[in-house]
Amino acid sequence: MKILVPVKRVIDYNVKIRVAADGSGVETANVKMSMNPFDEIAVEEAVRLKEAGVATEVVVVSAGVAGCVDTLRTAMALGADRAIHVNTDAELQPLAVAKLLKAVAGREQPQLVICGKQAIDDDANQTGQMLAALLGWGQAAFASKVSVADGRASVTREIDGGLETVSVALPAVITTDLRLNEPRFASLPNIMKAKKKPLDTVTPDELGVDVTPRLKTLKVAEPPKRQAGVKVASVAELVAKLRDEAKVLR
Repeated sequence: MKILVPVKRVIDYNVKIRVAADGSGVETANVKMSMNPFDEIAVEEAVRLKEAGVATEVVVVSAGVAGCVDTLRTAMALGADRAIHVNTDAELQPLAVAKLLKAVAGREQPQLVICGKQAIDDDANQTGQMLAALLGWGQAAFASKVSVADGRASVTREIDGGLETVSVALPAVITTDLRLNEPRFASLPNIMKAKKKPLDTVTPDELGVDVTPRLKTLKVAEPPKRQAGVKVASVAELVAKLRDEAKVLR
């Protein structure tokens, strides 16, 4: 069984985000980039399925600028067998990414796609669901436990009332939640081996996909700074401030 794992290059989660001076987006120049944490979990789960003998090959794919190659090398250092880079400088939105992944899936013919439930930069939480719809495959989102056997995937997911377990026939798309696993660290020998693993590069045109953005960002701004608290001398003053200034009392 072949598993396809999409990975995204995002600003590292430890970096404090800064809005660009012109308000067009966030500052990315000279900012540390890394693999989206939810995608790390997806890579780890795919590698574990391979180690368990369930899968025979793990292929990672990333769409974006040339820097995505570093993210793909990291995924291969974690255990993926080979990588595909969809090279483009265009702004990629969820539907465009889903169409690119559909085209890659058409070429690779995986039996399972495991992707992070969302990326920490746009928090869209759309790509996995869109991909399943475009492929016409079953899907199981927000997985906290995954097992595969007899041509089906059993997925436990967290819901408001507790846990829900669903079973989907393969091929299918699974999106990973935070508590599915804890990704391993890439060892130095594996990092060196990853440099020799195959990495193919294609373009959206070669895949026959139009990635022109459908949405336009008008402005990005930081949230207003929180005002300092004040001390009040009495309950009457507190009530007056809640009523007249905060407008939470009538």
